[in-house]
Amino acid sequence: MTLAEKILAAHCGLDRVSPGEFINVRVDLVLSNDITAPLAIKEFERLGVKKVFDPKKIIMIPDHFCPNKDILSAEQAKMMREFARQYDLLYYEVGRMGIEHVLLPEQGLVLPGEVIVGADSHTCTYGALGAFATGMGSTDIAVAMATGEIWMKVPPTIKFVYSGKLGKWVGGKDLILYTIGNIGVDGALYSVMEFTGEAIDALSMDGRFTMANMAIEAGGKAGIFRIDGKTQQYVKGRASRAYHVYQPDDNAKYERVIEYDVSKMEPQVALPHLPSNVKPVSQVVDIKIDQVVIGSCTNGRLDDLRMAARILKGRQVKPEVRCIVIPGTQQVYLDAMHEGLIEIFIKAGAVVSTPTCGPCLGGYMGVLAAGERCVSTTNRNFVGRMGSPQSEVYLANPAVAAASAVAGKITSPVSIG
Repeated sequence: MTLAEKILAAHCGLDRVSPGEFINVRVDLVLSNDITAPLAIKEFERLGVKKVFDPKKIIMIPDHFCPNKDILSAEQAKMMREFARQYDLLYYEVGRMGIEHVLLPEQGLVLPGEVIVGADSHTCTYGALGAFATGMGSTDIAVAMATGEIWMKVPPTIKFVYSGKLGKWVGGKDLILYTIGNIGVDGALYSVMEFTGEAIDALSMDGRFTMANMAIEAGGKAGIFRIDGKTQQYVKGRASRAYHVYQPDDNAKYERVIEYDVSKMEPQVALPHLPSNVKPVSQVVDIKIDQVVIGSCTNGRLDDLRMAARILKGRQVKPEVRCIVIPGTQQVYLDAMHEGLIEIFIKAGAVVSTPTCGPCLGGYMGVLAAGERCVSTTNRNFVGRMGSPQSEVYLANPAVAAASAVAGKITSPVSIG
């Protein structure tokens, strides 16, 4: 079996599973946020049950519109907060929270070999830890909160092999953008994307989280990495419960095997209005921009802020550009402050925000007006994603974003330093 199949088999009490089978799967963690939790809560109440399956395995995090931007978002957060208190669930309030997909791994709440479901499409982020993690609708999440199980069809697995050594300023964001550009936004439809190869072995955990995060942008059911020494080191000291390490069999059957030589890859940019509309940065330079966003569940981790700071140190954001930096969690914010990164950002003319998903979904803290262009380290650039339907979003890694903030136009970090 593949890695994903082994995890699913272990969580449904079967010796083996195969793609296409329908199974009931026991879950280790159920997640929702301030946008999706209210829907799940309403469905949970319709079920008529009096308790959740396990309060220690259900987590709710206000991260999309928190601190609340208006009355409606405040009401949604209040509903989630009261439900969490009523059932004694895991809940991270403003001041202790973070962007959910950065916070959960950081706090040791997701571990290798587990099954995690969340009412958010980017739940697939946790596959970086060798877990099977996937987003589901709020109705399914309500049932998972009540029963501790989900039903699903076993997905096939596509194996992606990345050979070669990554160059300077090239990382996980570039690998996944290149991949999506190659296979399309439906290229891994309802499939597990298993990432392997020497370039993956060399990638930091933060880079792996970025890649797993955007599996959904290729239509994937999950993105997953094999557990190695880096995974174990990351989990060590964070895990508060036992976990099981699974590895794929040598004779595992894959739907497809796709191989890339990334030794000559340069930073990638996804142009409007699809994550698959990807070109090397050298082919999209000189496009004037109005805003830069560095953060999100895709690129709001410490390595991402370090990369941006290397570009911004001693330089100034172009006066015509708004540069918004959003650490993924309070801990990332604190670590960045201790390393002097926050000072670098502020001296460069950027604004640093409390952790929030805000601008990624056009919520707040960076909404675009008609005709404006933004280079963003987020994960989607659909029409109207970050504000006006007449605005444009270009997806890139933190180095490209920072270099573009300095130049006032899309720019390769190679030309900056």
